[in-house]
Parts: sequence; structure tokens; C-alpha cells
Amino acid sequence: MTDTLLHIDSSADPTADSVSRRLTARFVRAWRERHGTAGYRHRDLSATPVAPLTAAYTALGRRVEHAGFVPPAEVSALIGGPAERREWELTLPLVTELRRAHTVLLGVPMYNFSVPAALKAWIDRVTFPGAFTDPDTGASLLGGTRVIAVMARGGGYGPGTPRAAFDFQTPYLRAWFGNLGVDPGRLHLIAAELTRVDVLPRLAGLEHLAADSLAAAEDALTELARSAA
Repeated sequence: MTDTLLHIDSSADPTADSVSRRLTARFVRAWRERHGTAGYRHRDLSATPVAPLTAAYTALGRRVEHAGFVPPAEVSALIGGPAERREWELTLPLVTELRRAHTVLLGVPMYNFSVPAALKAWIDRVTFPGAFTDPDTGASLLGGTRVIAVMARGGGYGPGTPRAAFDFQTPYLRAWFGNLGVDPGRLHLIAAELTRVDVLPRLAGLEHLAADSLAAAEDALTELARSAA
């Protein structure tokens, strides 16, 4: 079976200024060497933002929850009006992309200790009741999906650092993907730290740590891209 890659970037910066975009691009290049281009899909959440949720989305979601595990193909029958239909039209393509992907690659810069609003809007919309649940067994349809989140942080937030407790990015992504049913062993959270060492005076003297962190992230991504999904 052909592997499929869903590549999602969320940085507001262009590639020239974005560490997360450069790292996801590195993964894609290595992945294409192994798998080709046929199964590749890129979504740029900064260039094409996902619309925030409305009352119509939540109304439809509650109706679907009340009906039990309703697969996406049957949601249309529960839609109650044009506003709900519009919300579902915005949601279904994103859900379908995620369901079809064997590997999901996320570029996630740290904004204010967490994930960018652009990514959070995507997360909110795809987290639709029953969208990733097998209606017959109740099991997650994402149990075999491999997820690679590339996190870029301007400062240092690793274990033992003064700001370790400020990292709400890693536990949030781990909790969200875990709640969707992604196998913990198939969730890879890779961080490049101190990425603003060249512009923040308070980080002076940490250039070697920044270089080591970036190199480790590059090596990990290259290895993951060349391995089986």
C-alpha cells in the first residue's frame, strides 16, 4: 500500500524565517526520496486559515453525539439548516485528509508557550464527534497513524531548564493526539530549542546548545522520514 503524508505548517513566518517550516521541508524531502510524490498533501494553515467554530458547528456536533457513533458519511442526514451545512462543508475535507493519512507531519512553532492559533483552529474543527471512531467497534481509526510534530521554541524549555514548566506545547499535543487514539509509540514530538539565539541578547553564549538542538532535530527527522511508517 502506498504511504500517504499529510504535511501541515502553522508558522506565521515565511520559510526563510521559520525553523519549523525548514524542518518540515527537510522531512518531506527525505520522505519523497523513499515514497515519491503521489501520496503527499500539504496544508498551510497560515496561508489558508481554518475558520473558527460557530454555534452551528456546536449544534450539529451535539446532535451527532446524541445519535451515537455516526460516521462522517452519515452526518449530512442530521444537518439542520444552511448554517450547519456550511460548517460541515468546512469540516469534512479536513477530517477526510486526516483519516486518509498514514503519516501526519506538523510544523508547530511555540507561540506564548503553546501552539499557534492557526493550528488550534484546525484542531478544534477536526475534533468532530465520531469522526475518527469505528462505528462498529468504537475503536479509534487513528491507532495506526504515525504523527510527527516538529516543535520550534525560541528559548529553552527542556527538562531541567528554568522554563520547563512553561512548556504547554508538548503536553497539549500529547494529550490531544492520545485522546484521538493515536498510539503513544507512533507519536513523535521533536523540538528544536533556542531558535532565537541570534536575536535575543539574553540567550548570548548558548549558541552551541542551539546548534546541537537543531542538529539533533534534523537527524531525528531524517531517520523518521526514511523509516517505514
